Amino acid sequence: MANFDVLIVGGGVIGLSLARRLHVRGAGSIAIVERGKPGHEASFAAAGMLAPNAENEAVDDFYRLCDESRLMFPELAGELKDETGIDIELDRSGTLYAAFTEEDSIHLDSRFARQQEAGIQLERLSAAETLQAEPRISENVRESLYFPNDWQVENRKLLSALEAYARLNGIKIIDETRADTLILESSRVIGITAGGRRILGGTTVLATGAWTSLIKIGDASVPFAVKPIRGQMISFAMPRRFFERVIYSPRGYLVPRADGRILAGATVEDLGFDDSTTMEAVGQLRTSAAEIAPLLSAAEVAENWAGLRPYAGDGLPVIGPVPGYDGLFAATAHYRNGILLAPITAKIVAEEIVSGTGSEYPRLFGPERLIRGSTKTASL
Repeated sequence: MANFDVLIVGGGVIGLSLARRLHVRGAGSIAIVERGKPGHEASFAAAGMLAPNAENEAVDDFYRLCDESRLMFPELAGELKDETGIDIELDRSGTLYAAFTEEDSIHLDSRFARQQEAGIQLERLSAAETLQAEPRISENVRESLYFPNDWQVENRKLLSALEAYARLNGIKIIDETRADTLILESSRVIGITAGGRRILGGTTVLATGAWTSLIKIGDASVPFAVKPIRGQMISFAMPRRFFERVIYSPRGYLVPRADGRILAGATVEDLGFDDSTTMEAVGQLRTSAAEIAPLLSAAEVAENWAGLRPYAGDGLPVIGPVPGYDGLFAATAHYRNGILLAPITAKIVAEEIVSGTGSEYPRLFGPERLIRGSTKTASL
C-alpha cells in the first residue's frame, strides 16, 4: 500500500501536465498511475495543433479556454527546455484554412465575417497570395484564411519532456497498472485499487481519457459518461520541410514537422475501444492530403496510426471537482484538444487542489453539467 498527497489516474498529456504543475505549486508527494506506458495513448497519436481559431468559429467560453491555454505554450516550452533539455518544437508560423471548391469559398466568406466581427486576428488571402505563402499547395486553391495565432507543437517531444520532468523531480510513475475502483470511505475518495493493490491519495484526479467510464467508484459507475472516438492519421517522410504552416481544408489537414515529416489527418469514428487502423482510412487520408498538396499523391505513407479520443456528451472537456465525492477531481474528455488544453487544465485543477480557489472554468466545464443532464448532446 502506498500513500500520496495527490494521486493522478492517467499518464497522458493531461495527467503529466497536472503532475508538473502540482509539483511547481508545492503540492507534496505526487503519483501517476497509468494503465500502459506514459503518454502512449491519445496524446501520442495527436498532431499537436494549437489552433483555437481554425477549429472554432464562435468566440464563446470554450474558445476562451482554448486560447488562454495556447498563450501558455511559449512560457511552457522555455521552462521545459531549461528543466529537461528537450525542445518541444513550438512552431508559431501560423495556420492556413484553404478553400478548394465553390462551397468551401462560401463557407470561408461567412466564417471570415463572423470571426472578424468577433475580433479574432485573421487575414483573407486570394489564391495568388495563398500560393505565394505556400508555393506547394494545390493550384486549385481558391482562397484561404490565415490565422497567425494558431500554432503547433511536437506532441511526442512534449510528452517526453513532461515525463522527464516527472522522473527528475521525484514524481512517482506507476505504469502498466490499470485502476479498477476508486476507494470510497463515507463520501470521500481515498485512493484506488489496481490489480488487487491499494494506492491511497489525499486527493485523486481522474485524467483517464477515453477509459474514464470504465472505472468504478465503490459499487457505482463514474457519474458522467466519456466514450472513445477513434482518430486515424498517416504521415509522409519527406526529405525536407515543404510547407511552413499547418494547412486545413474542410476535409482534412496537413501538419509539417521540422524534420520534413508531414502528418495528415484525421478520421472521426465511433467504434468503441477499437484502436486498429484500416486501409480504407489510409486511402481517405491520402485523398484529402493530395487535395491540399498534389505532391503527396505519389508519396509513400511512412506511418499510420490511431488514437482513442475521449468524448463527453456535449463535446466539451470535463474539468473540476466531482459532485458528491470529496477529494475527487476530473480532468478528462478533452476530445480533439488534449494537447492544446493541457496547460490550462493543469493550472485549473492544481489551483483547486492546492489553494481551494481557482477560475470560473470548473463552474463552466465541471462534471455537474453532465450529471444533471442539462446540456444538449453535440454531434460528432
